[in-house]
Amino acid sequence: MHIIHHTTELRSQVKKWHMEGQSVCLVPTMGNLHEGHLALVDRAKQLADKVVATIFVNPMQFIQGEDFDTYPRTMDQDSQALSERGTDILFAPEIDEVYPAGLENHTEVSVPAMDGFLCGASRPGHFNGVAMVVSKLFNLVHPDTAIFGQKDYQQLLVIKRMVSDLCMPIDIQSLPTVREKDGLALSSRNGYLSEEDRKIAPALYQQLTDIADQLKSGNADFTVLEKTGQEKLKQAGFEPEYLSIRRQSDLGVAEKGDKDLVILVAARLGSTRLIDNLQVSI
Repeated sequence: MHIIHHTTELRSQVKKWHMEGQSVCLVPTMGNLHEGHLALVDRAKQLADKVVATIFVNPMQFIQGEDFDTYPRTMDQDSQALSERGTDILFAPEIDEVYPAGLENHTEVSVPAMDGFLCGASRPGHFNGVAMVVSKLFNLVHPDTAIFGQKDYQQLLVIKRMVSDLCMPIDIQSLPTVREKDGLALSSRNGYLSEEDRKIAPALYQQLTDIADQLKSGNADFTVLEKTGQEKLKQAGFEPEYLSIRRQSDLGVAEKGDKDLVILVAARLGSTRLIDNLQVSI
């Protein structure tokens, strides 16, 4: 595996691959990799001739008061894991390589159709930061395919909409959320959980599965299901931010007659913010 820190070297290598007729799949990450990230690399190897993984803790997607400074950075372990899974290039730039003009007054990329609600409401500017850095990576790598996990479902739709609206010739693929045996979605932030909170955390996914079962059994009172779900999370020890039943296609509020739904949740457990979702067809 070749580790690259500078955009000029990255462009040069990827351009060579393209001239040779080789396809490229991009796997963007912020590092502190877990098996969910590595599953993306495994799938990327099936989708393309070459795999470029990135590790970049993007300051533009952290809002004030969040954990940018303390976000776990585990480059040595991450690079070893990526190498063992057959990654061709790891692009690990410094901030000034990605934002050479600085972090103030930079060009912005926004996807208003997928922002302003759910995580977009509680983390204003977050998805602009995501769209900005992903568009930069797309412009640097010119991948044929890029792959993302489904744990952050809203982020996935932000990226898909950006690619569609900006006519980017990139196939966006995704993989289902990888979970612990007890159902907890793998996340780089799970390490923040205390021992006691870790025991409680699987209740988040259990609540999603309970609601999914009720939807499949014919219960279409979405408002009651949402409110009841939030109350049960509170009883379990969570501070719910939202629990919402939406359409899979565009995250519109679910209505009677909608068949392909996604249940999304964000909640704090102690000092840790957890998100999860479950897709269900009824």
